Amino acid sequence: MKRRHSFFSIFFNVLGWLIIGVLILFTVYPVIYALLGSLKTNAELTLGGAIFPKDPQWKNYVKAFIDSNFITYSKNSLLISLGTMIVACFTSSLTGYIFARHEFPGKRLLISLYGAMMFVSIGSVALYPIKLFLQKFSLDNTLLALILVLTGSQITNVFLVMGFVKGIPKELDEAAILDGCNIFSIYYRIILPLIRPIVGVVALFTFRNTWNDYITTLIMTMSNKSLTTLTVAVVQLKYSVFAAAEWHIMLAGASLAIIPVLLLYVFTNKQFISGLTAGAVKG
Repeated sequence: MKRRHSFFSIFFNVLGWLIIGVLILFTVYPVIYALLGSLKTNAELTLGGAIFPKDPQWKNYVKAFIDSNFITYSKNSLLISLGTMIVACFTSSLTGYIFARHEFPGKRLLISLYGAMMFVSIGSVALYPIKLFLQKFSLDNTLLALILVLTGSQITNVFLVMGFVKGIPKELDEAAILDGCNIFSIYYRIILPLIRPIVGVVALFTFRNTWNDYITTLIMTMSNKSLTTLTVAVVQLKYSVFAAAEWHIMLAGASLAIIPVLLLYVFTNKQFISGLTAGAVKG
């Protein structure tokens, strides 16, 4: 029996590591492909062949930096990502707090609808009606409109905060009420400082998703090129004036575009992991 148990233990350990290895491979391979492809000529890249470039073309990065107007569009992406992150952190943390702590008519129905919407994705189909809706209020073609649109779909973030708040003793709220605090005072003075780890996770997820968004920002900035984001500008690099898709330049631009997100993760990875771990324990 012991040998049989030992065999199954080893088998499942090996199987687990194989699955992890495959997942890592599928995650890392596109990044490696983009980095190596950005150093090739367009012909070398499109014809395939060797994985590594024969003669690294560092000038691809110079061309991508200039053609994509990197500085200007990076500023747009940074402003939009930061704005969306701030609004998302506020709305998701406040909503998660209300769901976790307070009872009101229709709460269970609303939570059920929130949960159901996690499995329904309308996608780009809803962007045109949203744009028409914003036009009614003269908000289209503005930075605020883009931030509000990208702030939507905070369902996952709300549930993350909700699970975290449930792990905080309710006695803190009751003591605050006795001291004369209202709902918003409790949220701002007590709950918000205690849920900073999970709010940090929400902030990182939102910043990353907004920075990498393409379809929404493309549609919402079509009539106002001054709001074009870096991701949209990078994709447009493949359209050459010579009618040939310059994939090598686009990959160079994509490699430049992921640098800010990677730097953000490098400096905040400890907080990110601790926030997810704490949230899992509390949830």
